Amino acid sequence: MEQLIFELALPEPPRLSNFLPGRNGELLSALARFAGAGDGAPGFLMWGTPGAGKTHLLRAAVALAAEQGLRTRSHPEPSAVGADSEVEVADLVAIDRIDEADAAAAARIFTLYNLLKQRGARVLAASRTPLAALPLREDVRTRLGWGLVYEVLPLTDEDKPAALAGYARQRGFDLSSEVIDYLLRHGRRDMGSLLAAVVALDRLSLAAKRPITVPLLREWLQATLEWQNGVAQAPGER
Repeated sequence: MEQLIFELALPEPPRLSNFLPGRNGELLSALARFAGAGDGAPGFLMWGTPGAGKTHLLRAAVALAAEQGLRTRSHPEPSAVGADSEVEVADLVAIDRIDEADAAAAARIFTLYNLLKQRGARVLAASRTPLAALPLREDVRTRLGWGLVYEVLPLTDEDKPAALAGYARQRGFDLSSEVIDYLLRHGRRDMGSLLAAVVALDRLSLAAKRPITVPLLREWLQATLEWQNGVAQAPGER
């Protein structure tokens, strides 16, 4: 009996190129410009529901800015934000989950924004709530509103088949509609897990020298489930 070779693929490093755009084409173009030349905007705020891809976009923009020679600082939460300590060493400061800032963090963000703006540097932030509903003091919301503000729209279930097919084509192979339908019905439906599955199927197909078919996907899903339940915890669940 053939032994199944499988792996649970870790996500690729976040890039704007591997974000499935869906209805976010305008946002991606604006974010790419902001991470590079900046278009003169002092800030960029992205907001959207959990799972829409805000953290991916935040990290991708920071990576793009760094590739273009900008000095970057990135904070996974507002409590990590400094002010005087980083204003002189950063051209772009990214802050995830800015809606979770407490009073002390909001005060540091206020100071940081002002200092960065004075020297032409910028703030990139992500939030689960829109600007008007941010639970922050008014002067912080006002400054965030000086820049660009975009909603990150999640992919709809109707968008996912085309998005997955397009992502596979970017990697140099085709996914049949039968494989995509089976994955959407039996796999985890968040986009991070779906993309990881596509990457894993690509690698498995090459390693096992088998085409990507529903039987191969079924075997991989079963093996992955058994591995998660009986051998180790899946990444992100530790």
